[in-house]
Amino acid sequence: MLEHPENSFLMSRQADDFPGLVAYWEFNQAGSSWTAVQGEPYTLTASEGPLEVSTDSNAPLSGSALVIPEGTWLTCPRAECPELDIHGENGQLTVVAWLRREATQHGGCEFIAGQWNESELGRQYGLFLNISVWRQHHQVTGHLSNVGGPTPGYKYCIDGPVGQSLVPCNEWSVVAMSYDGSQGYAWLNGLLDARPGLNPYSMAGGLHDGGATGSDFTVAGVDRSGCMGNFFKGQLAGLAVYRRAFTPAEMYAVSSMDACRNSVSD
Repeated sequence: MLEHPENSFLMSRQADDFPGLVAYWEFNQAGSSWTAVQGEPYTLTASEGPLEVSTDSNAPLSGSALVIPEGTWLTCPRAECPELDIHGENGQLTVVAWLRREATQHGGCEFIAGQWNESELGRQYGLFLNISVWRQHHQVTGHLSNVGGPTPGYKYCIDGPVGQSLVPCNEWSVVAMSYDGSQGYAWLNGLLDARPGLNPYSMAGGLHDGGATGSDFTVAGVDRSGCMGNFFKGQLAGLAVYRRAFTPAEMYAVSSMDACRNSVSD
């Protein structure tokens, strides 16, 4: 459950208070496209036409969230979001999503956001839920690739941090991944969801450079096996991407942004 009872000592924050912001989206308007409200004005477009917004007093950030049916995804073409193309030995990142997950019919991996194209060997980074490569389910996973294709010796990519805790359905959560150039981290509700050997996850060598034909930036679905899949189903209140790895204190603060505002305004 998304709770931060210790927030009384935190100052009110916005996404661009933290250095390195690329783009921050708040999904409080129904429609077919959403332009980042802070950072670069990158626009995400829905694959299947207009989507509705749900008003929920428990929703973080604005109190509203985009309703994403299973099988729908958002996309920003690679050429239109160059700062989201994070790669190379010095590539660092943090991806944060405020969401309310629902059970999917497909029951498999759920893609949240990133540049991750398995069909064209264009894997770079991707925030997932419910990756099962380590025979575990429903945790936060920050998939990382420095080769673009499967991890050498494996059928799929298995690189990236995997959390310990289950991400519940029908509850608001803040899920996040980060990478500092040598280790990846998976976060849940502002805290490192540590798991021996898997979170943090050691991966030197930086991130794959997909080049001009690499992956687009997608949300709630990813290109794999020649078509879109790994769909997320639920509500999405906000999404932020940074070109640097957050400290634990920063991650706690950014995940508490809505609670901070409420405590200041009360």
